[in-house]
Amino acid sequence: MIVTIAADAPANTTTSILAAAAASGLGARSMPDGRGGELVGVDGFLPADVLALPGIGTVHSIHKPYMLASKEHRSPSVVRVGDVAIGGARPVLIAGPCVVESRDDLLQTAIACRAAGAEILRGGAFKPRTSPYAFQGLGEEGLRHLAAAREVTGMPVVTEVMEPDQVDLVAEYADMLQVGSRNMANFPLLRRVGRTSKPVLLKRGFSATVEEWLMSAEYILASGNPHVVLCERGIRGFDPLVRFNLDLNAVPLAKELSHLPVLVDPSHGTGKRSLVPRMALAGLAAGADGLIIEVHPNPDTARCDASQTITPAELARIRQRGDALHAALAGVDEDEMGLEHADLILTA
Repeated sequence: MIVTIAADAPANTTTSILAAAAASGLGARSMPDGRGGELVGVDGFLPADVLALPGIGTVHSIHKPYMLASKEHRSPSVVRVGDVAIGGARPVLIAGPCVVESRDDLLQTAIACRAAGAEILRGGAFKPRTSPYAFQGLGEEGLRHLAAAREVTGMPVVTEVMEPDQVDLVAEYADMLQVGSRNMANFPLLRRVGRTSKPVLLKRGFSATVEEWLMSAEYILASGNPHVVLCERGIRGFDPLVRFNLDLNAVPLAKELSHLPVLVDPSHGTGKRSLVPRMALAGLAAGADGLIIEVHPNPDTARCDASQTITPAELARIRQRGDALHAALAGVDEDEMGLEHADLILTA
């Protein structure tokens, strides 16, 4: 069941519900409802006297299986990564290399991405690769380089964690933990990142349905971490000319079903550098709360995913056109955002 608790409820109402659930041998967890109150999800049914506590609003025994990720009983979430709000008024731009190659290369890329309008730095210290012989990152050394880039640029850092045993190490350096597409159904990992206080970027598995994706988010939420951001990164198709098919249906659908913010990854979603700018704008037009894009000063020399990596100059154009597009869709005067020409949307 889901119990809604009003913003002005006594402080002990939530703790009493959680205690009653524990006494009955039921799992329970609380999270903010986005309106100043709380939601309590219970793995079963509580006695009537408990549900009569002051401040309880409604009790729902019929709901989506992803009861904590569902939008049924709460307003949209805003997830903060450092000083950056994902799900706020303006789409967020996350950018950086697929994998950290060296300290100097990362610092150069981070500075260029910051100048181009990025707000969060991405980069892989641990990198899953299809081939066991491919470059798989620098490990903890890469994490140290990411921390150094944060000090230089002021940008918070998101990086992938691949195993439950890595979570403490990665969380020591990163501001946001990424669960990659290949690990979307790694339930021990989902539970483990759910026991941290770090925001989690959850990428959709490339063969997963939207409901399976939301159920993976539920694992994190049910483990106690309410700071989850979804990321659509493309699903398997049959056309060999693109790496994946960027499923933009999933963006408004996920936002219709869930309160969690949704990002789009046009780099993995296409696998083709020339398609990234257009599909980035398409993701924003579909309602995404931001983008995560692979960037390198010299993309052809990148040691991972070179074919889908763009330059900082192209990133700056995406930022400018994305802001113009967002302003147009939101009905905001472009001049308020420092933009002089609305036709930026159309000039690729």
